[in-house]
Amino acid sequence: MLTTAAARKAILDAMPAYEKKSVAVAASIGKVLRQSVVAERDQPPFDRVMMDGIAISYADVKKHTREFPIQATQAAGDKQTALEAGKAIEIMTGASLPNGADCIVPVERISKNNDIAALEAGYEAEQHQFIHPRGSDHREGTELLSPGKRISPMDIAIINSCGLTQVDTSTAPTIRVISTGNELIAAGKPVEPHQIRMSNGPAVIAMLQQHGYHDCEHDHIVDELDLLRERIGGHLEKADVLVLSGGVSMGKADYIPQVLGELGVEVVFHKISQRPGKPMWFGVGEKGQAVFALPGNPVSTLVCCRQYVVPALNAASGQHEHAPEFASLAQAFTFKPQLTCFLPVRLISSVGGPLLAMPVHTNTSGDFASLTGTDGYIELPLEEEYFSAGTAARLHRW
Repeated sequence: MLTTAAARKAILDAMPAYEKKSVAVAASIGKVLRQSVVAERDQPPFDRVMMDGIAISYADVKKHTREFPIQATQAAGDKQTALEAGKAIEIMTGASLPNGADCIVPVERISKNNDIAALEAGYEAEQHQFIHPRGSDHREGTELLSPGKRISPMDIAIINSCGLTQVDTSTAPTIRVISTGNELIAAGKPVEPHQIRMSNGPAVIAMLQQHGYHDCEHDHIVDELDLLRERIGGHLEKADVLVLSGGVSMGKADYIPQVLGELGVEVVFHKISQRPGKPMWFGVGEKGQAVFALPGNPVSTLVCCRQYVVPALNAASGQHEHAPEFASLAQAFTFKPQLTCFLPVRLISSVGGPLLAMPVHTNTSGDFASLTGTDGYIELPLEEEYFSAGTAARLHRW
């Protein structure tokens, strides 16, 4: 069996690099950026007024001038006005600073009478107050967004501020999620006592969509060799990625490795030294399709999807990998099998201390209900059995 690190590397080495495509900025949300976005202009592009009030010269303030004839009014978007000595320009938030002005007095600190603005008694104005200097956020040509990040609503604002109407992003892979098994019955259909509700496929699709992969469709195939060959073969023709759930263990009806081999999918590995998810299978189709065959137990399916499928899709899309995150065990934990343990946890904030991970017990890898309320899982190395409270472990958020 491969170690978890070797399995992850084998998958990433086998993944292609998805092509990039220019899309309208409005359609780029959630996609992976594949270009550098640089500032079109200084930001702000002029000395920007930060308060409604009056614009004056600080030199007049130093002369103890307290009353200023209002020369003009300038709103945001108006052309810049030139201030005359000893006078004031009525100004609005967001306007460009008038030439000759270097001080803004807020409207709350003045009184007006017959177009004369008087400073409040005792109010001491300061030079450059309430002025947002040109270029103080960033300069023209500064790289604001780099390739490899998933575009957020805040990034949409940045891209538009740079004057772009189109942006290069990764193309979205076509993903087919396949549940196998005679015992599975979809929600809404009659279910017999010996059958179970189908949950893995919908959960995998939800997880992939949560991470930005929306071109997903689900199929359920019963454990019949001819039907599996036909339907999986059809999905291989149309999809970039297949994610199967079930049929990869050692049972007589676990046909998936056999069927995938007959369809020309080359196995990269089968089984990883981990729990849950030990029977996982991964291979590459004749057209470069990535094929993930996950164990059928729900906890195993979800852990393997998050641990291997999501990072593989991110890498193929050109998304930068986030820095590793760690949490400390909130209580001692023992795990005797010589396997890497992926332990579901609930995170606890610790004021002034490390992030704490409280282990959440699952009643076998079929107990998916216990995962609700968990934040992710921690990775405990296979070389050890006892992990004391306070042990730092790699954290993987769902």
